[in-house]
Amino acid sequence: MLKLYHSPQSRSTRIIWLLEEVGQPYEIEYCTIRRGDGSGGPDPKNAHPEGKVPALAHDGHLVSESAAICLYLTDAFPAARLGPQVGDAGRAEFLTWLFFYSGEAEPALIAKFTGRVDSDEQARRSYDQVLRRFEGALSKGPYMLGDQFSAADVLFGSVVEWGSQMLPKRDAFDAYLARLQARPAHQRAQGRDAAA
Repeated sequence: MLKLYHSPQSRSTRIIWLLEEVGQPYEIEYCTIRRGDGSGGPDPKNAHPEGKVPALAHDGHLVSESAAICLYLTDAFPAARLGPQVGDAGRAEFLTWLFFYSGEAEPALIAKFTGRVDSDEQARRSYDQVLRRFEGALSKGPYMLGDQFSAADVLFGSVVEWGSQMLPKRDAFDAYLARLQARPAHQRAQGRDAAA
């Protein structure tokens, strides 16, 4: 059984969407986390080693960090077709996007959110590079891998959906978000974000 440690309206919301795309039974352990405004705090129910979310338990193993969970689920459930498998064409590009997201895109977007992009030239260059690569990918196809939706779209789509203040206004981003929000799995995930 898959079990997601989740706090509503957090980064783990995108993993609910990914689990809906996987199409296997899963359960959600709703828990509190320390929020940016100082509210919340550690939750003894949360299995994440730092008390954050997301964390995913499966078959006695715990996976944390969004990109790692994306790769884990893609490989564990190949029938869901959420990314090229080992040996498939496009695998290198898929892995590059997953790790570009965690290593380059998310830090650059956080720098934008905190205002560092406005005062630090290196942060500005990194942010501009991320935008160029993201927009470049969307100019080649409807998804990060061209015509194929993948777990990389869950990561990048969550930025467009939840972090619009960190991105410039672009028609390409709006169209991308509309495509993603039209997916039935995305719509089901929105209903599961908050505990009943």
